[in-house]
This record gives sequence, C-alpha cells and structure tokens, in this order.
Amino acid sequence: MTLSVPFCASAQGYDAAEEVTVLMGFKAGGGSDALAQLVQPFLADELGVSFVNQYMPGATGAIAWTRLAKQVKPDGETISITNTPMLMTNYIMNESITYNISELTPIANIVTDPGIAVVAADSPYQSFADLLEAAKADPGAITVGNSGIGGDDFFTTVAFERAADIKFQKVPFQGDGPSWTAAMGGQIDASFNNVGITYPQIKAGNLRALVVFANERLPELPDVPTAKELGFDVVAGSSRGYSAPAGFPDEARAQLVDGLRRVTENPDFKAAAAAHAMNIDFIGGDDYTAFLQEQEKTFTDIWNEVKDEVQSN
Repeated sequence: MTLSVPFCASAQGYDAAEEVTVLMGFKAGGGSDALAQLVQPFLADELGVSFVNQYMPGATGAIAWTRLAKQVKPDGETISITNTPMLMTNYIMNESITYNISELTPIANIVTDPGIAVVAADSPYQSFADLLEAAKADPGAITVGNSGIGGDDFFTTVAFERAADIKFQKVPFQGDGPSWTAAMGGQIDASFNNVGITYPQIKAGNLRALVVFANERLPELPDVPTAKELGFDVVAGSSRGYSAPAGFPDEARAQLVDGLRRVTENPDFKAAAAAHAMNIDFIGGDDYTAFLQEQEKTFTDIWNEVKDEVQSN
C-alpha cells in the first residue's frame, strides 16, 4: 500500500531526489501514519519533492527499520518514520533483531505524544478508578491493548502495573490504530495508546479517555486526570520523527532538517497539529541523535529491571 503526496512548486530545495520513499513500520491509522499525513504535505511544499509512504507493518516496526538499516542505499531517496521507544526496544528485547541506531542517520523528531488509556464510549468503566477496581478484583482478567510488545504502550502498561501493584492481560496489536479500534469495538476492555492518535475518536464520542500519562492535564482534554493526580508516578509516551540509513549524504540531511524545522514553525502546521492534539517537539540533527542514544540507555535499564517478570508470563 502506498500513498503519494504530489510534487509542489513552492519548494525551497532538496537535491538528492525528486521522490522520497518513507518506510512505515506500522499499519495505516496508527501514529506513524498520523504523523506522515500531517507532516508530509507541508514538507512537500517546503522541499519540492513528492513523498511515497510504503507500509511495512510487523514486529513493532522492526521489519521497516531493519530494511532501512541493512538494505536501503544511503542515496537520499529513502527515509523512515522512527518511533521511540520501539526503535530501540526491538533490539534491546530481542537478540534476533540485529539493527541498531548506530546504523541510522537520525534527521529530526517532530512530535512527542503522551500516553493515554481509552475505552469504548459505552464501556461500563466510567473512570480509571473503575478499571483499576475491576483489575484488582480479578487479576489478569482485564484486557488492555497496546501497539506491540516493546512499544511505548507496552512499557506504559508494565510501568503502571508495577506502580499500582495490579495485573492486566496485555494484548499486543500491530500498531496503535488496531488497538484503539479493538477497544472501540468492545473486543478488549481498554487500550493504552497515545493522545494524538485517539483524540479524533475521543472528540467524536467513539472513545472515552480515562487517564493521561503526562505531567499535567492536557488543554485538549481538560477533564481527564493524569496518572500522577491519581497517585501513580507514571509519565510516558512516544516521540516520532524521521531517520535515514547510515551514510546518508550530509547535504540531504541538512536540507531535510531545515525543511522539517520550517514545517514545525509554520502557523498552519501548528494549527493542524493542535487540531489533532499532536504536541510539537522538534529536535533536529545531532540533537536528535543524542536524544535517541539517551532513550536507548533509559530503556535498556528499564528492560533489564523487568525482563525476568515479563518473560515469565
């Protein structure tokens, strides 16, 4: 499945290619897709190239990122959306996954999307306290979806289980979209997801937000408490940006970084991001590399702490 963004004449320049393929490690409807649909029309205007999304779901993004690291030529024609923590936790958790971030050229982070717990609009769980009470009454019976083992939603669930001393039945999906869809359809009790992905369905009345895993209440969801407010020190989410294979041309990288910076400064883009509850968090070039390296260390430490418990389940 591909999606093209037409060439736009108002370009400010990208010399490496006239068409750029963007590898997508998750199914359409999830966080990567939402970012692509938001960013790439603006980036096409800035750079004068067309962007073609190539969807390669599976293994929590590892199929696409392995291809990016191991098979893609660093010629400026192919990049990928990269999501934390999945980009690193794939190989931290699974020795059979052999790529790592040293084989990539990080370009820029665009958004950081707080975690959220949502249920169907007609769910019997009116509040997060209701969900927790049910989980405590019958440990392991409450089904909670996530975007895949090793994703931010999975780690949020594990962190919350430890903080609240409860047990959920964790249900992995191939991306955020299938997870919230299952919750909306009543196939699972709840989905631990991300605000930017679920917000349109919350706004439309199809999903009910129970809690956000942010430091403070969000302007878009002022009535939804934070986990901290409820007594659980869990702050989590996913950052999403763009990366290329190692050896990517310096000039091409600089042009993409500058183009993405201009996009995030565009008032129309800011308005569109706000409408989708996407929190702009631009981190460009070498700063993005350092950010990913720091995330790699953080999630290595977390996994080493919880892996025995998780692997025994």
